Amino acid sequence: MSCKEYEINGNCEAYPLIENHGVIGNMLTSALISIHADINFMCWPHFDSPAMFCSLLDSEKGGHWCIAPETFKSKCKQTKTKQSYWPDTNVLQSRFHLVESVVSVIDYMPVVDGKGLKWLVRKVKGIRGKLEMKMIFKPTFNFVLDKHKMEKTEFGYNIQSDPSKINLDLISKIPMTFINDDNGGFLESIFTIKENDVVVFILKESFDSMDLFPKHLYRVPEDICKLENELFMGTVFYWQKWLEKCTYKGRWREIVERSALCLKLMTFAPTGAIIASPTCSLPEGLGGPRNWDYRYAWLRDSSFSVYGLIRIGFIEEAHAFMKWLETRCAEAVYDDPKRSMPIRIMYSIHGDDKIPEYTLDHLSGYRNSKPVRVGNDAINQVQMDIFGEFMDSIYLSNKYGSLVSYDFWLHIRKMVDWVADNYQIKDEGIWEVRSGKQHFTYSKIMCWVALDRGLRLADRRSFPAPRDKWTKIRDTIYEEIQDKGFNKDLQTFTQFYGSKTLDASTLIMSLVFFMAPSDPRNLATLEAIIKPVEEGGLVANSLVFRYNLTHAHDDHIATDGLDGEEGTFNICTFWLIESLTRASVVNREYLVKARLMFDEMLGYANHLGLFSEEIGIGGEALGNFPQAFTHLSLISAAFNLDRVLSGKNHSNT
Repeated sequence: MSCKEYEINGNCEAYPLIENHGVIGNMLTSALISIHADINFMCWPHFDSPAMFCSLLDSEKGGHWCIAPETFKSKCKQTKTKQSYWPDTNVLQSRFHLVESVVSVIDYMPVVDGKGLKWLVRKVKGIRGKLEMKMIFKPTFNFVLDKHKMEKTEFGYNIQSDPSKINLDLISKIPMTFINDDNGGFLESIFTIKENDVVVFILKESFDSMDLFPKHLYRVPEDICKLENELFMGTVFYWQKWLEKCTYKGRWREIVERSALCLKLMTFAPTGAIIASPTCSLPEGLGGPRNWDYRYAWLRDSSFSVYGLIRIGFIEEAHAFMKWLETRCAEAVYDDPKRSMPIRIMYSIHGDDKIPEYTLDHLSGYRNSKPVRVGNDAINQVQMDIFGEFMDSIYLSNKYGSLVSYDFWLHIRKMVDWVADNYQIKDEGIWEVRSGKQHFTYSKIMCWVALDRGLRLADRRSFPAPRDKWTKIRDTIYEEIQDKGFNKDLQTFTQFYGSKTLDASTLIMSLVFFMAPSDPRNLATLEAIIKPVEEGGLVANSLVFRYNLTHAHDDHIATDGLDGEEGTFNICTFWLIESLTRASVVNREYLVKARLMFDEMLGYANHLGLFSEEIGIGGEALGNFPQAFTHLSLISAAFNLDRVLSGKNHSNT
């Protein structure tokens, strides 16, 4: 058994479960760390850079950085592992409990004076007893496509990958042995640690922050431990001070704060962009092709994140994202016949739209889930709903202090006017189907939101706008949705005009105030969705599917253009909880159901309170991890459910 193979339910597994991970980061990039202190996915130096560790996508070829007891491979069954975050931070601690010893591995990416350093610190600390530890540092740059070279230095090793333009130092006072391989070699170290001993490994860009920490501090073990302590205390202070801004004091405070910390971790500090997830190609169904790259900033996800962060007091992050949105709005292209929309549905974290999708056929994929995709062709899709989320986030941000300038308004006005002229366009919808364009009901609702928020913002700030035109088209869209999006035979709103398929995205209606929660049509749709899957609904024991293709009412079953199965969608579950909460003004039983569903849903969080995109049939996490969309919807559902349970009014825009 190698250092990266684990004992799961008595069986040797090359891949840890997706949920058996924590995540650390510095608002530049992040790393996934298994409960066995193995870094098996990390892109460097940024979220959307090629991965230098990717054994999570190929356990044989992919690189990793493992620190574990040397006896772990032979005494896996006798070793218990526990993982937790340092209180109110993104500093991760993994502990190994053996019969006569306990050792801790503390991992973090330092944040000093509010700035993330391009460093990764791993501190091994003896808690009880005496133990031999083994460290394996095995990088495989650019998803195992680029070679590297390692050279011994006075303080450790220098690692360079010329094709990847990466120059790193691995610093430690513990001796490390170089072992050659086809990729350029890896480092191994075996060392003894006893109670209160501390061993530090620091991976850093060779020339990063040398003014703060000159090399003379590395000369003796005491100095490197002193340096690490300064980094540790500064990083802990940063995260705890940041979290103090959280205004949420209600039920489920711990999970809400963890969600906020997770969202902050997925913010790219230089631009304010918020990524959907820090991983790529973790499957929505094991062994299937639904494997996507989420390391980019979707306008939809980011806009919803702004809502979630504003609701619990993090106004500064909303302001930073507004600047990012303003730049995208200013870059909108209206006269290019090759483009179906003036803005893209997603961008790189740097703000460009050059993220072509391709497959890494040399990688086997997580548990043989192929293909492994990098980039995302959905950037070229038409998804008309993004304008609604875009305008809703701008309206809310303006309301809470990030005032829209006149120049920004000129760009907004042009975009809203484009929506007014083009709302009839078919699109691929929120779920990014690859089976052809439709008049998706959710997309039309969000076009209505774009116009409605444009009108509200114009009135709130007395901005000049074609109010008569926007009002007329907003009302036209509203009546069209009621006429074509509502199936009179089924008495529910459906996935697209003329469809007979339920879609959980229609739960958004009362959340964006398209319809009153008490409206009979909204209630009828809610009742249809909460039915069990086998009865044509979307719910399986409090978990919600996006749509139900196996029990759809269409003569020709709708498909999303992809093979394979998927799990329940976590954001849909939280949308249903919030919809039930709002509908409780009509029937208090909805409130009881909402609270039960929420508490049951929290039971699917991992040991650290983190969620992926989906939940599989066995309760396992599926899809990229952690997922911003899930955590922001958790915050919104918790916020509104707590208000109603506390006897307060529903929140409104």
